[in-house]
Amino acid sequence: MLLLHCPLLLLLLPLSSRTQKLPTRDEELFQMQIRDKAFFHDSSVVPDGAEISSYLFRDTPKRYFFVVEEDNTPLAVTVTPCDAPLEWKLSVQELPEEASGEGSGEPEPLEQQKQQIINEEGTELFSYKGNDVEYFVSSSSPSGLYQLDLLSTEKDTHFKVYATTTPESDQPYPELPYDPRIDVTSLGRTTVTLAWKPSPTASLLKQPIQYCIVINKEHNFKSLCAVEAKLSSDDAFMMAPKPGLDFSPFDFAHFGFPTDNNAGKERGFLKSSSKFGRQTSSKPRVDLHKVCIGNKNIFTVSDLKPDTQYYFDMFAVNTNTNMSTAYVGTFARTKEEAKQKTVELKDGKVTDVFIKRKGAKFLRFAPVSSHQKVTFSVHSCLDAVQIQVRRDGKLLLSQNVEGVRQFQLRGKAKAKYLIRLKGSKKGASVLKVLATTRPNKQSFPSLPEDTRIKAFDKLRTCSSVTVAWLGTQERNKFCIYKKEVDDNYNEEQKKREQNQCLGPDTRKKSEKVLCKYFHSQNIQKAVTTETIRGLQPGKSYLLDVYVIGHGGHSVKYQSKLVKTRKFC
Repeated sequence: MLLLHCPLLLLLLPLSSRTQKLPTRDEELFQMQIRDKAFFHDSSVVPDGAEISSYLFRDTPKRYFFVVEEDNTPLAVTVTPCDAPLEWKLSVQELPEEASGEGSGEPEPLEQQKQQIINEEGTELFSYKGNDVEYFVSSSSPSGLYQLDLLSTEKDTHFKVYATTTPESDQPYPELPYDPRIDVTSLGRTTVTLAWKPSPTASLLKQPIQYCIVINKEHNFKSLCAVEAKLSSDDAFMMAPKPGLDFSPFDFAHFGFPTDNNAGKERGFLKSSSKFGRQTSSKPRVDLHKVCIGNKNIFTVSDLKPDTQYYFDMFAVNTNTNMSTAYVGTFARTKEEAKQKTVELKDGKVTDVFIKRKGAKFLRFAPVSSHQKVTFSVHSCLDAVQIQVRRDGKLLLSQNVEGVRQFQLRGKAKAKYLIRLKGSKKGASVLKVLATTRPNKQSFPSLPEDTRIKAFDKLRTCSSVTVAWLGTQERNKFCIYKKEVDDNYNEEQKKREQNQCLGPDTRKKSEKVLCKYFHSQNIQKAVTTETIRGLQPGKSYLLDVYVIGHGGHSVKYQSKLVKTRKFC
């Protein structure tokens, strides 16, 4: 199989099939192509089993083609957006018939064959819109001419594409461990120590893996490609070629994009060229740093600012292929300076709180005006925490909190409230806390007492399940997501899922079932049902329901494991 840009394909097609045909998975040809960089430079040709980098101008679609010559061929295509969401579609059509030349034995004119390809849309196999690393996998694909269309509607951006007809043997992307989270094992005023489980690609398959840590103060990243795009300065983007000009992945070094310096040691992985005379040096942003640490599984980040929230991402990089996989990112707030012992809460504003294992955190709330009531909302993202609230030194509340809880206390003029949060003995705690004197200023959605999802066993089929959950008297938006899991998936694995404060924006678009608004003035009738269709027979699925409040904050119900019937 061979990926190639449209102009080269159109040049290759008119050639007589007796003497020339589209390049295929031929090992000698592949090695020749690797050595001959000029072969790729003007045509953007990438052999089967290689990752390419390319560039999209806003609202200017780009199309790639590749050929699968035999039926029942395995196929995997992976598209990695870098700094902007992409819309992409994969389709297939039959290969054009060999030229007849009206009985003369001569090939058809170039323009005639060009129109033949452009006018045929083909059959759509897969489409996606978003900024996740998304992939199409088929164990048995038909022969034909495959067409990959990409579009960026937000801004100029670059992306990566990987395709192979031997996905089982290639495996260029490092595999994640059963628990892909990053653990914060130690927290100081200027340091954070992180630990993670090794990639099975390193521990079991003995492939060379190095880990790269990314630290910033804005958000988590979904791919290393997105990190590299962020590290590139705005000036570098201004040097991108104008629409309509031919350029290849090797041109990226010319206008400021990062290049790969390590040659691919295995078949199918290319080395980027940096032979151009003029290079653009861009200074990394001061709030984003990347460091690669080899194959260690623990690392201490230093030189951080006290009382500052940081986001940490970990990427496993296969040094043979230079391709990477993202762990589940985390965030943590460094300790305050010694003189600052409490965090000030602002009326109506959500505050993120991190507490190390067995640790404690103090928060202070001092309303600026007189008030009749004060409401504290606490969302514990991981394990249960203990909360104590004192007003002017008097203990008003002491409870354990799991999930979302709201406490309403009687107010007092010029009162000051001290909140003590004690972390779990099991591990670090992450919370969101809101304090307000305005009852209608609620950022968290209201929840029923029971946040379980109920599945109806008698309504199970081979392709659908029916579930129900409780709502409240307040009108909220509910979104339900599904994810296929292994049959041996259990409660312990469910606990290792990413923290409950991560909303539906962290999920893949393909996992979304639907969103709807729901409420009932009669609390006894505040229940809704939904049938989830399009499932596979005898498969297990993890279902999640998110309720989204008026302030935009979401809360996840307790996950539900369901299984479709194997025989119907």
